[in-house]
Amino acid sequence: MVLDNIDFQILRLLSENSRIQWKDLGEKIHMTGQAVGNRIKKLEENGVIKAYSLIVDEMKLGLYYTAFVIIYMKTANHDSFIRFINDRNEIVEAHRVSGEGCYHLKIKVNSQELLNLFLNKILDYGNYSLYLSIQDIKQHNPLTATI
Repeated sequence: MVLDNIDFQILRLLSENSRIQWKDLGEKIHMTGQAVGNRIKKLEENGVIKAYSLIVDEMKLGLYYTAFVIIYMKTANHDSFIRFINDRNEIVEAHRVSGEGCYHLKIKVNSQELLNLFLNKILDYGNYSLYLSIQDIKQHNPLTATI
């Protein structure tokens, strides 16, 4: 699917407020609500829009620690580690990477004790380097990278 300027406008507005009514969205880009709805459905069907989400204040949920973990696998068979990644709720992002390490993980936990327990489990798969976040500087919508 080739995206045009209208599609990008719709995506930007939905990323700012995914609960916006189609009619209100249409008014902002000079289209009818029905026409906007049809475009949104097409974006969903083609997998451009994969899901709608909610952003929460992690500190208010008690998730005080954000850690970035670089994993150095001790085996070439990564299947069990990938299952581990998918089973662990504290892992909020996981990337297989080139360069340093095999995987980069972003984890969120509410205590040092849980962080230590998590890191102990990582040792079943390989070694790691740990980096703790001390301040969240920037989070932005990835859509802005395309504009």
